[in-house]
Amino acid sequence: MKKMISLLNISKVACLGLLLFTASCKGTVEKKEKDARPNILVVLCDDLGYSDVGFNGSKDITTPSLDKLAENGTVFSSAYVTHPFCGPSRASIMTGRYPHLMGAQFNLPPNCETIGEGISTNETFISKILQDKGYYTGALGKWHLGSVSKYHPNNRGFDDFYGFLGGGHEYFPEEYRAKYENQKKAGKKVIFEYLVPLEHNGKEVRETEYITDALTREAVRFVGEASEKEKPFFLYLAYNAPHVPLQAKEEDLKKFAHIKDEQRRTYAAMVYAVDRGVNKLVESLKENKQFENTLIVFLSDNGGKLSKGATNYPLQEGKGSACEGGYRVPMFFHWPKNVPAGQCFSEPVSAIDFYPTFARLAGATIPADKVLDGKDMWDNFQNGKGSHKGEYIYCLRHRTGYTDVGARRDSMKVLRINQEPWKLINLDQDINEQHDLSAKYPEMLREMVAETEKWSQTHQQPIWWHDEQTGVEWKRDSMPRFEETFKID
Repeated sequence: MKKMISLLNISKVACLGLLLFTASCKGTVEKKEKDARPNILVVLCDDLGYSDVGFNGSKDITTPSLDKLAENGTVFSSAYVTHPFCGPSRASIMTGRYPHLMGAQFNLPPNCETIGEGISTNETFISKILQDKGYYTGALGKWHLGSVSKYHPNNRGFDDFYGFLGGGHEYFPEEYRAKYENQKKAGKKVIFEYLVPLEHNGKEVRETEYITDALTREAVRFVGEASEKEKPFFLYLAYNAPHVPLQAKEEDLKKFAHIKDEQRRTYAAMVYAVDRGVNKLVESLKENKQFENTLIVFLSDNGGKLSKGATNYPLQEGKGSACEGGYRVPMFFHWPKNVPAGQCFSEPVSAIDFYPTFARLAGATIPADKVLDGKDMWDNFQNGKGSHKGEYIYCLRHRTGYTDVGARRDSMKVLRINQEPWKLINLDQDINEQHDLSAKYPEMLREMVAETEKWSQTHQQPIWWHDEQTGVEWKRDSMPRFEETFKID
């Protein structure tokens, strides 16, 4: 009798095990396939010149990894950001709006946690739209959109953040850490943001690698983690290279020994470090079987800084300018079987177009009250058409006591810099802006300037300035004084 009971118990255990095994198998069979929507990867460089990548004509800086992606994707020859320097340009990528309409037309000052400002939380970032639609979201590198808690990336739609909150950073940990510790020991309460430790989701980390390599490492980590999830990912990889300080690894510098100018050589090595990083990231995408369904967008946040080793040929001027060299940037899209390979798209596009385009690709609904200045460009892009026909792409940069302005409509551009008379330029025929056509087409000049002035009337007063003195001068000069800016002599 006891044996029968014992056998019965064994039978029960076996049956239970069989049930558990069956349930486990059933769970495996019924496990959902990975969401078919595309991953979106934005690789943003900082102060990269228009002609400082191979796919845009560089002869002395080699960028084989970027060039291969560009060759197998579509290069945009008329790609614009909304502002010729960092912070305002990045604000537009996240919000889909011109920064001037949000009072964000100046960089946040260094160590901006001391003023407690950032891009208004009334503005829903594209990261939040994608996160709410089921995307796993990551931001790596430079933030520059607010340093206090409510403006932190983790509170603006990013599940994972690794980087620094300010406008820049030194590159070698052993060097910046020593400076940081010295200032800390000296009792300095506010330590320059380029020296502070990096963080991961709000916690300080002790970084050991050259910053560009560290950000690449974290991007590879993110892709690996994201590939284990049943959801697509959005990764905003914001390298601080080749922004100053000009600091490069010895092995990268050796590759550019042929460049005699020291600044140019260091700058080139920093660009190459980004290219190395992109190669590792592509390998990770392939290893994790994510490459075929990832839209890769590569661009710079503004034009290259000519005094710090960059070139923007054939564009006029560079970072900070309303000329083409200030805000027309190198850019490409890559997505196998979805982005045309080996193509050059010459119609004007803007970084403010990313927001509605990414939302569309993600199947996300943009809130009815969300104001956008960009266009969903996907269908037009697929059909080789522009999304801004007859519309304006603006650049407006305030200086001490006056304002520089550029506004493009189709092939024509009106331009005023350095308080000189307004000019009218045909960019299709005169990309380096040398020939003024205002005398030939005075009515067109007046019409385009008037439309740009109308746009300026929608601007807000700046909420902050990049330093205290600029704010003092702004108020002293009763800026912006647009009645002077838009006067045609």
